[in-house]
Amino acid sequence: MRFASPWAFMLLGLIPLLLALHLGRLRVGALRFPTVKAASAAGRSWRVRLRHTVLALRILCLILVVVALARPQMGKERVVERTKGVAIEMVVDRSGSMGFEMTLGKKKVTRLDAVKTVFEQFVLGDGRDLPGRPNDMIGLVSFARYADTLCPLTLSHGALVEFLRNTDVVKREEEDGTSIGDALALAAARLKTAEEALAKAGKGAKAYEIKSKVIILLTDGQNNAGRRAPLEAAKLAAEWGIKIYAIGVGGKEAVATVQTPFGPYKMLVGPGLDEGTLQSVAEATGGIYRSAETQEALKGVYEEIDRLERSEIESERYLDYRELFWPFALGALCLLLLEILLGATAFRRIP
Repeated sequence: MRFASPWAFMLLGLIPLLLALHLGRLRVGALRFPTVKAASAAGRSWRVRLRHTVLALRILCLILVVVALARPQMGKERVVERTKGVAIEMVVDRSGSMGFEMTLGKKKVTRLDAVKTVFEQFVLGDGRDLPGRPNDMIGLVSFARYADTLCPLTLSHGALVEFLRNTDVVKREEEDGTSIGDALALAAARLKTAEEALAKAGKGAKAYEIKSKVIILLTDGQNNAGRRAPLEAAKLAAEWGIKIYAIGVGGKEAVATVQTPFGPYKMLVGPGLDEGTLQSVAEATGGIYRSAETQEALKGVYEEIDRLERSEIESERYLDYRELFWPFALGALCLLLLEILLGATAFRRIP
């Protein structure tokens, strides 16, 4: 409850003044008796005991009038939230080299497994450094020799994470390769039509708005397959207002650990990262390139991206007020009528 005219309560200060004036003008009638012994034995009637009732009714009447003048109102608040989220396409390399080892503390995991773990923490949150992306539309594109859409843009992140968990490195040699350009072009095309995906999901334009569109590319190799060059796809993304954050996984060289009779031996098995191209791809769209040789470093890159691309929630509040002065005004009227009635009958005074 609120009062539209709270200044009216200042009138309550006049009530003690009116009470003092009334008591000052009050005169008590007197009769002469030779003795008061009989009068004192007679006691006091109920009229005498309740003689201040009329005055009390008048004071209550004035109080209710003041409350009515203050205009009490009951408000019903209606909150409309408008989310400005980020549309994100995760582009994950699943070529054979992503099966190579990567350091996780004292353990060794595959590069793809490291990407899966940190990706899940980025989307759902880890309770510490990564708060999660609950208000963002996220999709998933994987690639080796060919690029595929594993999950369309969605706000149902549980299903998205499940798609990635079931992703593995390619097994067939004819499917192996690294088509970075095709994967970026496919992801950019998905983001270009993100508003259509939003409409199909049943989210109204007033409830959800796409603030920005980004691609997060994770790869450990060089573009050696596909029809589009990475820079060509980057120019296409820039034309559509899409930023690319490129992450080089596993370091500059493709190194595999081979078990020998003399213990584990690390050997070069490929050309490694093409950092120059990845840097150019990111810069062409206003994004950044970072290298991550360990899972901890990969998580640090995700934390940086998380700070750069944040969703927003705007709340619009509407207040509908209902006037409540009339019960107080009606109560004051009833008390006034009762005061007049009692003053003219049971508590009538002789001047």
